[in-house]
Amino acid sequence: MIVSEKTRQLYWDRGWAVVPNVFSAREIDPIVALAMETARKEQPDASTADAEVDLDENGQYLPRKVNWPFTKDERFRKFALSQKLRDLLAEIVGKPVVLLFDQIFLKPPRHGSAKPYHQDNAYFRCHPDDEVITAWIALDDVDEANGCLRYIDGSHRLSILTHHEIAGEKYNLMPDSADIDLARESLAPVKKGGVVLHHSKALHTSHANTSDRWRRAYATHWATADVVSEVDTIDRSYFSQYPDLYEETLRSK
Repeated sequence: MIVSEKTRQLYWDRGWAVVPNVFSAREIDPIVALAMETARKEQPDASTADAEVDLDENGQYLPRKVNWPFTKDERFRKFALSQKLRDLLAEIVGKPVVLLFDQIFLKPPRHGSAKPYHQDNAYFRCHPDDEVITAWIALDDVDEANGCLRYIDGSHRLSILTHHEIAGEKYNLMPDSADIDLARESLAPVKKGGVVLHHSKALHTSHANTSDRWRRAYATHWATADVVSEVDTIDRSYFSQYPDLYEETLRSK
C-alpha cells in the first residue's frame, strides 16, 4: 500500500487529502527549471494575455501557467505518467487511471493572482464523478502566505453546481457564493514533492501569493477507463488524442 488507510479515508470523507514526500527534490527541480523555461518562451504579449500571465507593479507580464505540458516535452510526459503517481491514484480510486490533461501553475512572488472557488467537474462533466481525480504536485513548499489550496470539506458529496462566468475573467467560472460554505473551509499546506489529491466535485480555491516565494505546482487530472463525459473531455484527453505518444511514454519508463 502506497497511501495509508487513514489518508484514503480522509480523501473520501473530506474530498481531498495530502500525501507527503511522493517526489524527491532531485525529481522536482528539473521539472521546475523546464516549466520556467517553457513559460518564458510562451509568454503572451498584451494582445493575447489572459489566464497565462500575472502582472507586476510596473505592468510587466509574469508567467502564471503552462497549458498542456504533456504535449510539449518528453520530460513532462515521463513525470506526469510516473508509475508511483499512477499507483497512488489507483489505490485511492480503487481502479487504474489514465491521464486526461495536465497544467503547471506558477504563482509569482507577490503577484500571483487568486483562483476562485470551483469544481473541476463543472468543466469536465465526467461520470461517474467518483472515478475522476486531480493530483496537484507541489513544486515548492506551499503554505497560506504563498497561496495553498483551500477546500470546502465534504463538498464532493454535492451535485455539480451551476458555475457562472466572472466579469472580465472569461477563463474563470464560479458557483454562487450561497453554495460555498466557508465554515467548512480547510487549508492544504504541503511541502515540495508532496501531492494534494482531490475529488472532481470538491470545491477548491487558492488565494493570491502575498509572499516573496514562488508557488508552483504541476496539476494532473485523471479518470478511470470507464468514465464518460457529457462534453468532449474524454475525446480531447491525452490517452484518446495521443494514444501512440501516451503508450510510448509508458513503455519508455
